[in-house]
Amino acid sequence: MYHRQLVDLEDSAITMRFTREQAFLLGLGGIAAGAAYDLWSDLGGGAGQGHLVEEALVLGAALGLFAWMAWEIRRRGEAVAGLRRELAEAAAVARTAGAADQALRRQLGEFIAAQFAAWQLSPSEREIGWLLLKGLSLKEIAGLRETAEKTVRQQASAIYRKAGVNGRPAFAAWFIEDYL
Repeated sequence: MYHRQLVDLEDSAITMRFTREQAFLLGLGGIAAGAAYDLWSDLGGGAGQGHLVEEALVLGAALGLFAWMAWEIRRRGEAVAGLRRELAEAAAVARTAGAADQALRRQLGEFIAAQFAAWQLSPSEREIGWLLLKGLSLKEIAGLRETAEKTVRQQASAIYRKAGVNGRPAFAAWFIEDYL
């Protein structure tokens, strides 16, 4: 159940990020096209050399930003794809676990969800709490949720405060310390 929620969260985060970044790329492409057209028309119109250099610099900057943003989108996409593969592998392992293991995992998930409710975690804090327990880094969580790493760090601190623990190891140990 939770894995499906995580995949849905992941899909919505990816969709939002690429839509915004693609819009930015489209804008940069428009600026580059406009600068290229202006430079071309100025070449035929007898514009001064200083103006042509300025136009060429604008075009170069727009193309450079366009290339950097395209590379960044690809890099992030590959990172998210890696996280998806890891989550799919974890789900496959969970599916192959025996019935007793699956029942215990389900019970643990229900226990964690109930504890999150008892701590009165917000929906965002619950999502981050699950991802922390799954072992994702703050940077990975920020990438999946398309938020700043600082925001995730602040929300994680709020989770620890509400749980009455002083960090991530104590947060994870809270759920298993009486069973070891």
